Amino acid sequence: MATTNQTVKTSIDIPQETRDAMIKLLNQQLADTFDLYSQVKQAHWNIKGQQFIALHLFYDELAEESLAHVDLIAERATALGGVAKGTARMAAASTRLQEFPDGTIDSMDSVQALVARYAAYAKTTREAMDAAEKASDMSTTDLFTEVSRAVDKNLWFLEAHLQA
Repeated sequence: MATTNQTVKTSIDIPQETRDAMIKLLNQQLADTFDLYSQVKQAHWNIKGQQFIALHLFYDELAEESLAHVDLIAERATALGGVAKGTARMAAASTRLQEFPDGTIDSMDSVQALVARYAAYAKTTREAMDAAEKASDMSTTDLFTEVSRAVDKNLWFLEAHLQA
């Protein structure tokens, strides 16, 4: 079984210590991102209420974008010579996101729940962006910037459902 710090040889000119820190950071965000994806799908499958069809379709779009971010983050970890920790069990063991409510959920309650998770994820994504910049890994910083823009946009879309 691979350990968190296992790396393979690479010709990337980033110091090993920096690569190790970025791989750890990327794997933490990978866990959160994969969990966010699964929670959006949980909402997608179990919402009920007046806004069902609109949110059901919207949640599929959110999930698709989150899954694309999963791939970007995992591939960056491996590009740095690391091992991506990307199974559902690995994500569940490491995620920092609050668990999504079990069972069926009212459409607006599902939006509220996802707003809370997107806001938490947006915060940790910005923190990851700052950590990557501080480590002078601008490619990882750029990746997190891309994710951050998308997450902020999706948080805006979610919150618009709750605003009058």
